[in-house]
Amino acid sequence: MTLEISLMIVGIFIVIVGIASGITSIWLTVKYFRFNRKENSLGLSGMQIARKILDDNGLEYIKVKRTGSLLFGNSYSHYFKKVRLRGLIRYETSLTSMGIGAQKAALAILDKEGDEDMKKRIRLVPLVTFGPFAFIPLIAIGALLDYFVFNGSGVCTLVLGAVGLVFYAYSIVLSVLTLKTEKKAQNRAYDILEKDYHVTRDDLSALKELFHLYNIQYVNDIILSSLELLYTLLEIAIAVKGKTDN
Repeated sequence: MTLEISLMIVGIFIVIVGIASGITSIWLTVKYFRFNRKENSLGLSGMQIARKILDDNGLEYIKVKRTGSLLFGNSYSHYFKKVRLRGLIRYETSLTSMGIGAQKAALAILDKEGDEDMKKRIRLVPLVTFGPFAFIPLIAIGALLDYFVFNGSGVCTLVLGAVGLVFYAYSIVLSVLTLKTEKKAQNRAYDILEKDYHVTRDDLSALKELFHLYNIQYVNDIILSSLELLYTLLEIAIAVKGKTDN
């Protein structure tokens, strides 16, 4: 009964955090588009500000490209040596465009400087990106092996499911590291825009508001993923207990 109550409590928290995440996401979208309609004080597009910051910091070899990818979005790639900006902001001379272009260029600067957190992030990007998706395929593989090879013993399903859960849990932990580097790049972008390009205080205030919402949403996602992992573990525990009792 204790496990069932715990499962119900975790389920309630998932709903609460899910609602909070949805509200934050809506508010972030509103701010994103609102600031994307406001001209920045530099009169530069996201592509131009990213290119300028990269060039001024000896990163001429880093390309600035448009992305149509849902997976990558606005991002910096160490492996492909490029900053990716969505078409919606790439050519806009807006606050949103300037802020995101500067922040992604700042990630490249952290990479060049050998920032320790950035190094860890780069090494572990594949696990952070694909770890959460490993659970279901591993369960499916285990179930197929049990059915065709081990006469329905269930051992492979259990073992591979456990491996999938480990990947999932590890990816959540590493997401915290990703958030840390994103915040470092935000702070670096603020410094560059203020000290090197003399962006107005109003512009910086708007960017801080926008990135603060991004950070809240990221934390919401981490908490939600953690709760979903806990929910899955409790479901497995209840299933195992049921078989043991029988």
